[in-house]
Amino acid sequence: MRFRDRIKELRRVRVSELEPHPLNWRVHPESQRKALKGVLEQIGFANALLVRETDGGRLQLIDGHLRAAVADEQWAPALVLDVSEEEAAQLLATLDPLAAMAETDVEKLEQLQQSFTVNDEAVQKMLADLTNAAAKKDGRPSRPEVALDDSYQVLVECQNESDQQAVYEQMTNAGYACRVLTL
Repeated sequence: MRFRDRIKELRRVRVSELEPHPLNWRVHPESQRKALKGVLEQIGFANALLVRETDGGRLQLIDGHLRAAVADEQWAPALVLDVSEEEAAQLLATLDPLAAMAETDVEKLEQLQQSFTVNDEAVQKMLADLTNAAAKKDGRPSRPEVALDDSYQVLVECQNESDQQAVYEQMTNAGYACRVLTL
């Protein structure tokens, strides 16, 4: 069976001029907005918005509502699709659920995440949450177990490695016995 190619063209569009789909059912929490903004700031647009031309000649979003909201007045790549209003609604209803049906190879996910560096805190949290959820579903502990001696201890969560180093130096200079852990 041959599948139809429904892409008419790739067009650069000002995202503020796009018409959001009135039946967009996805709600984007602030944590997702921050993570997407972090990825866009570090990498930029690496995926096109999906749009269709309405009868009035406007471009209506099918996929990419959050990217459009985060990008505001910027220009972004958009794939203009040759789809009807009904087909656009079906795409809107099925694209994300289809992607969510994929399963996770935890080992490959961990290898993948070790192959690059992320500076944005929201993106780091998103990736850690993804790995922990996948590991938990796979029957693994979400965080490695760390054996600590029975004693009074304080665990300090740091934003990044340099923050961790500064806290370590401050505490050791104050006379505390410290260990550096990455969980």
